[in-house]
Amino acid sequence: MALTIALDAMGGDHGPPVTVPAALAALAEAPQLRLILVGDEQVLQQELARHGGRAGERLHIRHASQQVAMDELPSQALRTKKDSSMRVAIDLVKAGEASACVSAGNTGALMAMARFVLKTLPGVERPAIITTLPTMRGHTHMLDLGANVDSCAEHLFQFAVMGSVLTSAVDNLERPRVGLLNIGEEEIKGNERVKEAARLLSESDIHYIGFVEGDDIYKGRADVVVCDGFVGNVALKTSEGVARMITAFMKEEFSRTPFTRLAGLLARPALRALRDRIDPRRYNGASFIGLQGIVIKSHGSADRLSFAHAIREAVKEVEQDVPQRIRSQLESLLLERAVG
Repeated sequence: MALTIALDAMGGDHGPPVTVPAALAALAEAPQLRLILVGDEQVLQQELARHGGRAGERLHIRHASQQVAMDELPSQALRTKKDSSMRVAIDLVKAGEASACVSAGNTGALMAMARFVLKTLPGVERPAIITTLPTMRGHTHMLDLGANVDSCAEHLFQFAVMGSVLTSAVDNLERPRVGLLNIGEEEIKGNERVKEAARLLSESDIHYIGFVEGDDIYKGRADVVVCDGFVGNVALKTSEGVARMITAFMKEEFSRTPFTRLAGLLARPALRALRDRIDPRRYNGASFIGLQGIVIKSHGSADRLSFAHAIREAVKEVEQDVPQRIRSQLESLLLERAVG
């Protein structure tokens, strides 16, 4: 059965030189996949030809006359860029011509357009951004990562439900462990919003394991880590900064003397294996969860490997029908709370 995904081919720091070859790579590994490249048709045709590809039964081009700049205000993009590659890709999902949209473009504009066009699921007050992070035991899913900088307890509860459903679907886990990010594991720690969210989760059938601290994220204690967007975004960017710092330190130390350069050569297989385990490109593709449709946000600076991974994330969520599963779980929990 064919599965169609719309790509904002003009979005991101690099645009078609990344999105087009990534699309060709995704098509080569997934026979059931159909892609719609959305953007300037002439530019996309030229880029396809440069990589030996062409439009056909599994690869279509949908022309869009505008682009959303990476620094453009979301409100301005929503108002004036109705024929942008980003907006047209989302419209294709709304019209049922595509099952998901993938974009490396402006995060704020993408969220604003997606929420305006697709709307949130019934019972969802605010959509959230969720992504996968590597851990000592494999990986975890963390949300919210910046969509909501000020969330109440009910929002945190809904994030936990949505994160649990998505993780269950894409990782094939029956009852994912859910933890609330806090400044300590003790029940007396944290602000009132976090404490109230903990109470709501404790009274639900979510597999809630309690509070987790920042270092627990990478220990793999929880399959889902929940926090508001302000905390989540700071934690994510801090983690990325630490990873870059450690990489820079290692390169510096291994090039310091002839002896350390030799040691670096001997350690190269282990270093490559380490790089592959923590390579952020292999975890690219954050989901805008809670919408009536699937929207995947790729990192703006994504290369071909990264963007292809974001496409694969979209495929998984479509195959598992994540929005419908979230809708069903929320309806069940809300009914349970109303009866109780």
